[in-house]
Amino acid sequence: MSLITMQHVVKTYVMGDERLEVLKDVNLTVNPGEFVAIMGPSGSGKSTMMNIMGLLDTFNSGLYTLRDTDVTHLTDNERAHVRNREIGFVFQSFNLMPRMSLLENVALPMVYAGVGRRERQERAAAALTQVGLGDRLDHQPNEISGGQMQRVAIARAIVNRPAVIMADEPTGNLDSKTSVEIVRIFQQLNAAGTTVVMVTHEPDIAQYAKRIISFRDGVIQTDETLKQPQKAGADQ
Repeated sequence: MSLITMQHVVKTYVMGDERLEVLKDVNLTVNPGEFVAIMGPSGSGKSTMMNIMGLLDTFNSGLYTLRDTDVTHLTDNERAHVRNREIGFVFQSFNLMPRMSLLENVALPMVYAGVGRRERQERAAAALTQVGLGDRLDHQPNEISGGQMQRVAIARAIVNRPAVIMADEPTGNLDSKTSVEIVRIFQQLNAAGTTVVMVTHEPDIAQYAKRIISFRDGVIQTDETLKQPQKAGADQ
C-alpha cells in the first residue's frame, strides 16, 4: 500500500493575464520505506511538488492521498494537523529558533501536538542523541556549526515520529564533507524504516537515494530506481 499517491495533479499560477502551469498532470506514488530524491533545474516544478506533498501549498486539480487519507480538500487547520502528525520537514536554511536551546527547538513540534512537558524533553533528547548531538542539549543555534544546525533540524523532523521526512535542499548551505554526513543520517533513518523524500539540485547527493525522479517543465521526465545507491560511509 502506498504512502503517497498523487494523481493528475495540476498547479497553475495566474499573474495578470498570464497563466503559468507549473505542474502538468503529474502522477506519482511513494511507498513506505523508500528514499526518493527529486531533481530538476530551476523552474522545473520540483520545489512546487515538494510544497504540495508537504501540504504547504495547494493545487488546482487532481488527487492527493497521504497514508490512506484524502488530503485534497482539507481546510487550513486540518492540513496543519496532518503536517504536524505525519510529516517531518528539513529545510536548506535550518529554520531554528535562535533564542531557544537545541532541546527546546527539537521539542517544539510536540508542543503543537499536545505532548506533555516531560515526554517532550525525553523524546527531544533522544532525537538529538540519535543525530550525534546528545551532549549539546542546552546549546543555542549560534553556538554550533551549520552542519550541526542541520542535524538539529533533522532531530526536530523525526521527533513526532512522522510517516515521511521531506527535505528541501538539505545540503544546499553545507560543504561537501558535511553534506555527506547529513545524507548518511538520512540513510540511517531510512534503513530503520523511515520514508525520506529529498529535493536536491546536486546529482552526487541524489545518488545516495534509492530512487531518483527528475522534473522538467512541470512534468516527470525520468523515474529511476537505483540498483546500488551510493553509501555515505563514515570515512568519506
